[in-house]
Amino acid sequence: MPWPAASALLAPLAPWFEAVRRDLPWRAPDLDAPHPDPYAVLVSELMLQQTQVATVVPYFIRWMARFPTIRALAEADEDTVHKAWEGLGYYRRARFLKAAASRIAAEGWPGDLEGLTDLPGLGPYTGAAVGSIAFQWPAPALDGNAFRVLARLLLIEGDPKARAAELRGWLVPALEAHGPSRMTQALMELGATVCAPTPACGGCPLADRCRARQADRTGEIPPVARRTPPKASALWLLALEAEGHLLLQAPAAKGLLAGLWRWPTLDAETVPATPGAPSLIAWPGWTQVYTHRRESVSPLFLRVEARFTAADGLRWIPRDELSALPLGKRDQRLRDLIATPGQRPLEAPDPAVLTRACAAPSA
Repeated sequence: MPWPAASALLAPLAPWFEAVRRDLPWRAPDLDAPHPDPYAVLVSELMLQQTQVATVVPYFIRWMARFPTIRALAEADEDTVHKAWEGLGYYRRARFLKAAASRIAAEGWPGDLEGLTDLPGLGPYTGAAVGSIAFQWPAPALDGNAFRVLARLLLIEGDPKARAAELRGWLVPALEAHGPSRMTQALMELGATVCAPTPACGGCPLADRCRARQADRTGEIPPVARRTPPKASALWLLALEAEGHLLLQAPAAKGLLAGLWRWPTLDAETVPATPGAPSLIAWPGWTQVYTHRRESVSPLFLRVEARFTAADGLRWIPRDELSALPLGKRDQRLRDLIATPGQRPLEAPDPAVLTRACAAPSA
């Protein structure tokens, strides 16, 4: 069955959005003009990748106070940037945002969609979102919410992302007719607040024309993607102190936790536990969940008399500088724990084993 014209089918979205849109700090009041601060749109779109609006709002407000302009971000050092992002997760977004800011500060904003999508960390969706919301370009931006709305509205079988190119072409006339910024944000809003995985069809402005609702198939359209079970691991997370300094892993250039300082870790399966030594302090462990793995974390604290030559990548950091370092959620948690009373662990690795694992090999 051919799809109806997008400009007519989606027309009810415009007045609905004007009536119900959330007051978000990055949204411009005037949806018919280019955004007065494209940088705010860029920041919000990078932050909103894989993160809920409610979580992003306070981070966005603090970020814009700390880095109010493209140039302020471009000139900031990486530790400061990662510290401002601390706790938001997916830290490569912060590195991409700084890299994009550096390029814009040097070369100016790109003048077309191709230039936007070429900026670090943007890609087709985020480039189109920034183009439509910030510059009023009729560039369809399809995130997970928009794909879900359109899959139900048009009764698309299978994964709607497989038809992304068709959907973008179909959407262009609607953006041109009703305004790129308005329609882009309206689709996102509808998917986030009404056409959720469990839809609230009674509040949907498109309910009377939704093919999935007419076929009583909103519960199965689009199909739920199968996820690979996360890989499980167990580790000792160690805070080691000597002479008022703490030993931490310096930030890596690449990887899941690039840009972040980390506590040393030891694989709990290969480093055996023995009856807890009196020099060790421990706290209750927890499970740290990432996208593709789950860590069973056992936190430890060990104080030794003197600093030693640390293994490659480890650095002795003055304890009073710890609060300024950017850490991921797992490592923040141990940072906070070491300021609280712990107890002697019933079982833990031998302190000598822990120290040797953190020391540079003997010459």
